[in-house]
Parts: sequence; C-alpha cells; structure tokens
Amino acid sequence: MDFELTEQQKMLQKAVREFAAGEFTKEIALEHELEHKFPFDLLRKAAKLGFIGVYYDEKYGGQGLGALEDVLIAEEFCRRDSGLGICIVLADFACEIIKWCGSEKQKQKYLPKVTSGQWISAGAFTEPDHGSDITRMSTIASRVGDEYVINGTKTFITNGEIADFAIVLCQTDPDAKPTYRGQSTILVEKDGFKATDVGNKMGLKMMKTSELSFEDTRVPIENLVGQEARGFYQTLEFFDESRIEIAAQALGTAQGAFDRALDYAKQREQFGRKIVEFQVTQHKFADMATKIEAARLLTYKAAWSYDQARRIDPKLTSMAKMYAARVAVEVTDEAVQILGAYGYITEYELERFYRDARITEIYDGTREIQKNTIASALISKLK
Repeated sequence: MDFELTEQQKMLQKAVREFAAGEFTKEIALEHELEHKFPFDLLRKAAKLGFIGVYYDEKYGGQGLGALEDVLIAEEFCRRDSGLGICIVLADFACEIIKWCGSEKQKQKYLPKVTSGQWISAGAFTEPDHGSDITRMSTIASRVGDEYVINGTKTFITNGEIADFAIVLCQTDPDAKPTYRGQSTILVEKDGFKATDVGNKMGLKMMKTSELSFEDTRVPIENLVGQEARGFYQTLEFFDESRIEIAAQALGTAQGAFDRALDYAKQREQFGRKIVEFQVTQHKFADMATKIEAARLLTYKAAWSYDQARRIDPKLTSMAKMYAARVAVEVTDEAVQILGAYGYITEYELERFYRDARITEIYDGTREIQKNTIASALISKLK
C-alpha cells in the first residue's frame, strides 16, 4: 500500500498552491466577502491553467485526470481561502451528469465552455417542500410535441443567479410508482428560469445561492440528459461522487484554519511567553492535526478508490464527507478560540473560515443523510 502521491500529482498540487498563494490575497477575499461578489476574474485565470474540470476528457477542455487530482485542487484552493476556493471549485457544479450520461452533442456544447471559465453551471435538485428527499419532485416537465414544458421551483441552488445553464431534476412521469422512477434530468439555459437570491447567508457570501422558478419553460427534447426516467439514479450517482469534492473543501478549510492559528500562536505573547509554548495550546494543535490527517486519509482513499475501480462506493464517500465536514467545524472553532477576540474579527480570516465550514455538514446531503447511507450499506452486508 503506497500513500505517496505520484510525481504528476505533486506537480499539480504545487502549481495549485502557488496559484492560490499569488492570486487569493486577503484584500481580494475581503472585498468579495463584504460585497458578496463572485470571483469571475479568478475563475477565468484558474481555467486558463486547466484547474476547472480536470476529470473531463481533454477533448472537452479537461485534463483527463481523476477524482484524486480534483481533491488536491479543491483542498489547496480552500486551504488558501475558504470562500474564493469553493466558488472556483463549484463553478462546474453537476456537470458530472453530462460527463457520464450526456449525448456527444451536449458534451461538446457545454463542457468546453465550463472548463474554459466562459460558462458556470448549476444543479437544480432541491425543492422548497422536499429538501433532502429527492424521491419526490414537484417540478413537472410535460412532453408537448418535440418539447418539454417545465413548471416548478427549486431552492438553495448553488450558482443559481450566475449560472448559464442548469441541470434540472424534473418529474416527467407523474404516475410512476414509486414516483422517483418517473424523474429525468433536463438541461435548461439561463433564459428558461428566473433566479432570485435566497437572502443573506451565514457563510459562503461570495457564492450565489438562489431560488429558481420555471413557468411554462419550453426546452427541446434533445435537452434530456441520457434516458427519460433515469434522473433519480443519475442524481444519486452525482451526489455520491460530489461528496468527495465537498470533503476536500472541508479538509482544505480545516487545514487553512490550522495554518493561521499556528502562525498566530507562534507570534502572540501572553504572560511573557509565546502562547504556542503553553501545553494547553500545544494539545489543541495536536488534536487538530490528528483530526485533519484522519480526514485527509479518508478523503484521499474515497477519491483513490473511485479512480481505481471507476465506480463509487457510497459508504466510503459518505464517510469522507461526514467526517471531514465535522473536522472542519471543530478545527475552525478551536482556531477561533486560539486567536481569542481577534478570531472573532472578519479581517483576521478565521471568523470567515468558521462560518464557511458549517455548510459542509449541510449541503450535498446533511450529516444525517450521510449516516443513513453508511448504515444502509453496512446493514445490507449483513443480509
């Protein structure tokens, strides 16, 4: 068993780290945080260097790499800045569904624009009345001639207001039993929905989180992704993989908070000594470092396992997402405590890392959903 990254992976990691160090300045981060702006310029710069959608084929603008390389990018971006990093990492949100299930025409149209930073995508799954329960959809896509007519509402949609298109989970067969067997995913471009900001959020203030409304939206039949009535299964597969990316976000956020707290502790003096010299502080760092390393191993294993088998282990990805997210929350909390009152001030970054960490336990499936997935996999093995 070899825990070493390959030389190619180390070079990628170094390139991402250097890019983030040079571009993700505190001033830029604070500006985008306070003004709630998406970092379009940084996205385009990252895209030029090939950091967007590295797991897509080269003919679509990707690098033909794997989930582990994607994890390395997400970790380094979020380590440097939790807000700027995740905005860039999720600029291609849900495009994996196109990669796996889309037609060649769809791949040629959408993926190169996303990997080049020209377009931003959204995945429209969550609904106001159903939340994590995607077995039921109130958004209906009715077949009328050679078109679908879509009506309904989606909420808490990442990138909603700035998305050039969305992959929308719809009910195409209202009479299906159970209902999820009548769901499909359909590509809808930005002129087909109305996006409204959900309001001020606790964290991720640079990211646009929206409600999408569809009112007699007409799209051609060719916008169906894959086969009709396969949308539920496509969405599950997407979430199973995307949890690895969210685990990497949480991991990077935790490591970034740790780095800042350690640097502060080496400089700050209290009672005539650097606070890093106090045993109580040293024990905090020992606990934090151990949790981060455990989260890293679990996240890397989930990505590595997918790359080896080219299939998802939902139990492992849920473990990685659940644990890394909990570590992010605990580590950022402790990091704020080490800085004391300074940790509570936005200018010192940790306050923002703390707020940004919390969402990792909620989106892409709450920690309770992850536990359900893990338990279901464990119980099925006993039957």
